[in-house]
Amino acid sequence: MRVLIIEDDTSIAANLYDYLEGAGYVVDMASNGPAGLQLALSQPWDAILLDLALPGMDGLTLCRQLREEAHRDTPVLMLTAKDTLDDKLVGFAHGADDYLVKPFSLKEVGARLAALIKRYKGQVAQTVLCCGDVRMDLATLAVERHGRAVKLPPKSLQLLRILMQSPNRLFSRVELETQVWGEELGDSDTLRAHVYTLRRALCAEGEANLIETVHGLGYRLTVSDASAS
Repeated sequence: MRVLIIEDDTSIAANLYDYLEGAGYVVDMASNGPAGLQLALSQPWDAILLDLALPGMDGLTLCRQLREEAHRDTPVLMLTAKDTLDDKLVGFAHGADDYLVKPFSLKEVGARLAALIKRYKGQVAQTVLCCGDVRMDLATLAVERHGRAVKLPPKSLQLLRILMQSPNRLFSRVELETQVWGEELGDSDTLRAHVYTLRRALCAEGEANLIETVHGLGYRLTVSDASAS
């Protein structure tokens, strides 16, 4: 999942970036309003974290342009030091989906962000993915196979989530690389290395390999229709 942070406070932006990347998100940042709007319109995002007080263009104007002029419905979580009811109502009136007052807990940011994205994608009622004997809790991102905890690095975790959300679907290499790394992909072997890491972790106890390589095309997670939910 892809999240854009538009925040001019470098310390806050860095903390948000590190926290969200560690949770498996693909993250990019902008430090002013015009650059943030350009990034918001140039790529698809699952959510935007938007500071209210930005140089060049304030968050309210940016959000209004995103909604009324660009007709984008990307979820926007507005971050601001203003905490009155009137301030919040103005934010909602300009198109914000949620409002978080500084200083805030990174865990609360993560929880609100996850809730916004689930609602946006129509997954509010879905809290667990099950494919065969693999289970992923979408709230905690904990993964189990046959009840055994599976430890994965953030990028492999995000890769597994994408595959489990559409079992038996063939994903091209380019599609997976774009969804997981965006423009950050280092070289052509990065995806292959993470698929290898994912397979080793899932099959650590000798279980069957669920991730199929379709040579020249991409990858898919193969399960029977009855065991995917």
